[in-house]
Amino acid sequence: MSRAFVTGGCGFVGRHLLRRLFTLEADVWCIDNLSTGLHPDQWLTEATGREELPGGLIRYTLPTSSLTFIAGDALAFFLGQLAIIPRGDAPLLPAFDRVFHLASVVGGRKKIDGDPMEVAIDLGIDSIFFLWATRNRASIKKILYASSSAAYPVHLQSTDGHVALEENAIDFPNGKIGMPDMTYGWSKLTGEYLSFVAAKHYGMSVACVRPFSGYGEDQDLTYPVPAIAYRAARGDSPITVWGTGEQGRDFVHIEDCITALILAIDRISDGRGVNIGTGKLTNFKELASLFVSIAGYDAEVKPQIGMPVGVASRYSNPSEMETLLGWKPEISIEEGMSRVLAGARARLAAGVTLED
Repeated sequence: MSRAFVTGGCGFVGRHLLRRLFTLEADVWCIDNLSTGLHPDQWLTEATGREELPGGLIRYTLPTSSLTFIAGDALAFFLGQLAIIPRGDAPLLPAFDRVFHLASVVGGRKKIDGDPMEVAIDLGIDSIFFLWATRNRASIKKILYASSSAAYPVHLQSTDGHVALEENAIDFPNGKIGMPDMTYGWSKLTGEYLSFVAAKHYGMSVACVRPFSGYGEDQDLTYPVPAIAYRAARGDSPITVWGTGEQGRDFVHIEDCITALILAIDRISDGRGVNIGTGKLTNFKELASLFVSIAGYDAEVKPQIGMPVGVASRYSNPSEMETLLGWKPEISIEEGMSRVLAGARARLAAGVTLED
């Protein structure tokens, strides 16, 4: 029986990954503390059965798979698994063919800039995860570590000196790294180093992915893409963007991100990182104009100076991704943003509000 484990499985990325794994794996496990994620009871509508098990586990039966859900904090959970903090009720984990490590404190720019010490706990989550993984390597065939484009040196992402970011800008064997983006970037850079160590020193099969700006219809409104879409769905005129709106990103739809995750864990084993991006730089003024156009009205794009914005330009060189994975993103920005706008209209109709 094939089996996968996903940490942070109930967040935005995790939910999309789980749904894809339900079509690929006979048995799926996940852990999430639900700080930003949604309980499976809220979104797993295709479940045909639900059973509460000892140790606080919930097992859902699906048409072609099953989900075993652990409600808990990943850091505390793996400390318990390692008996560093003994827990008598800690569930006994089975062997896994694939482990996807997504668990982290995440949020939009307001979280990354506004509370960097809370985000820094990701350093602890990743170190304990990899300690657990190396101690149980006989029971784990493959690991996928979800890094981020925030791990790249910020000096390559400035207004005047930006470049299409290439994987070799982070080169652990040759001691080549730079200053990443805030504590979030440091945690992801460190997680990649732990991936490298797990592969080189412990013989584990590990892959890292560096997603650029992933987005989707059900992403939290604290992120810029769904927030701007909501304003367009509301018919705002002018429509606002944080900062000058000149800051640019490489936008990738979540379903394309999930495809890349699956390909990476099966095609990369030496701990290296690979981009997930389109190579296209789009600034937030252009993004807002696109949403207004799709929504069918005209509006000025108005900057909100003084709001957190991050680096000036962050976009990928997708060449190595296309070579290593034999793939490139399939959902165009026009199609993807149309889906997000439809999702924003549904939220608006449901009475969901946006904190501008």
